[in-house]
Amino acid sequence: MIHLNVLAVDIGGTNIKMSMVDSTGQTSLFKEIESGAKQGGQYLVDHLMEAIAETYTGFEAIGISTAGQVNSEEGSIIYANDNFPGFTGMQVKAIFEERFGVPVKVENDVNSAALGEKYFGAGQAFKDFLCLTYGTGIGGAIVIDSTVYKGMNGCAGEFGHLMLHPGGEKCTCGCVGCYEMYGSTTALVKKAMELDSKYVNGRMIFEGLEQGDQQLEQVLNDWVLEVANGLVSLIHIFNPPAIIIGGGVMEQEQLVTAVSTKVKQLVISSFADVQIISATLGNKAGLLGAASLHLYK
Repeated sequence: MIHLNVLAVDIGGTNIKMSMVDSTGQTSLFKEIESGAKQGGQYLVDHLMEAIAETYTGFEAIGISTAGQVNSEEGSIIYANDNFPGFTGMQVKAIFEERFGVPVKVENDVNSAALGEKYFGAGQAFKDFLCLTYGTGIGGAIVIDSTVYKGMNGCAGEFGHLMLHPGGEKCTCGCVGCYEMYGSTTALVKKAMELDSKYVNGRMIFEGLEQGDQQLEQVLNDWVLEVANGLVSLIHIFNPPAIIIGGGVMEQEQLVTAVSTKVKQLVISSFADVQIISATLGNKAGLLGAASLHLYK
């Protein structure tokens, strides 16, 4: 561990979170602002630098977690979708180092969340694990020997695009039958809203379940099976000791238990020792992971 005062930044499509992080993972001066990402990459970067200058002093490094595909060696954005127009190709590391005069490191948001869990959360007991987040899509990260495995061009871990339903629904990536079209929170909400339009998010769905909606319970069971099917494929490929699953919907502990139970029913018996565990850092995972880029080498 390196003792530094790190300014950690977590860039999302809607909001940007910022905090000072010390070497023990303690956060202070937490701030959240709208990202304005739809106004373009240049606006986002200028808006963020202005917010940093207004609030923070005394930091010795900046760690940035961001949506999109990241070249972490260069600190640049390989690809960002239409939610971040003009962000693709942006040299984030160079821009921030020139502006603030401190070392800057940049990492993809799911990789950052995995590193946060590794050093400060549910992954502390494991050198090897997989991390998946369930939300609008399904994000993934591969941690091997306490290091995120990046693949040939930095894009490894796109678990949401496992092709589990050949010929199925068209995915936003252009392929068909991808895991996230069936196992994401978006997919769950879509199916629930076919029953009743009031089920617009996970919270409403769980309120409906508490009220005994049996059709909704079947929708949830079908979705748990979809989630488990993807995890079983990953377990058979990686044989990991643990898989950490997060995202807002997975904060329901009974849901993680249901997924784990279903996985154990489906997986080859010699792989069944894998632990399916909840992420513990919530919305701070990306921030802490961004800080760890400097605190741990």
